[in-house]
Amino acid sequence: MKVVSLHRYPVKSMGGEAMTRAMVTSRGLEGDRRWMMVREDGRFLTRRELPAMALVSARPTEHGLRLRHRVPGVDAASEMDVPVPLSGAPELPVRVWGDEVAGHDAGPAAAAWLSALFGRPVRLVHMAEETVRPVHPDYGAAGDRVSFADGFPLLVTTVESLAALNARLDAPVDMARFRPNIVLEGAGAAFAEDGWRRLRVGGLTLRVVKPCTRCVITTQDVETGESTGPEPLHTLKAMGRVWQKMPVFGQNAIPDGPAAIAVGDTVEVL
Repeated sequence: MKVVSLHRYPVKSMGGEAMTRAMVTSRGLEGDRRWMMVREDGRFLTRRELPAMALVSARPTEHGLRLRHRVPGVDAASEMDVPVPLSGAPELPVRVWGDEVAGHDAGPAAAAWLSALFGRPVRLVHMAEETVRPVHPDYGAAGDRVSFADGFPLLVTTVESLAALNARLDAPVDMARFRPNIVLEGAGAAFAEDGWRRLRVGGLTLRVVKPCTRCVITTQDVETGESTGPEPLHTLKAMGRVWQKMPVFGQNAIPDGPAAIAVGDTVEVL
């Protein structure tokens, strides 16, 4: 089995980027979901509420982040460079599901640019290196932490499982619908990942801790954010891909120790 693609999403729920090589830290792929857009009250925003977030992509720069907004059917795009907030930047209490964590405000320029795009007041926040958001203790060990991702540092999927799902769909979906971090090929069978507990990728060991429950974002076109109907959620349920009454695809994982991984790396089930 091998790694066939790596992906990170610098801003939660915005467009991400493919990588050929990545450093994996305790929070997941370096730079993954260290930024997040929030309401005025600090609650997190995603494509569940704002599907048009799909039109904004983000990539890390030397000094922060570059946001790029696309308009479907138009070649031109607008961009915004956002520096990492300085250590003295205002600290906001923000919420990701049931977790309250500190976010450093990225400033009025970023807030104004994003608020104009989405037609509502929003702020952009950054998770500082010293900020700790623990993984839920039912799944993580002491010291495990996560960025602004929903709950876990990494999402692992397989080519074989997507092929099995697509064989049941009238209109196949791309792996990008599921926003994985690590995509593997050569699992031997669809959904073989259900039985995994630990993986070794080069010098990195991953603990595979729970199936990833899926939401309405998987039913949206990844380029436009527009709804495409009930799939693939309807078919995942029909296939019995359910955990605690929710459709699932992929496995949440927690890394043990920092290490570099790359496309082409061999993966061993431990």
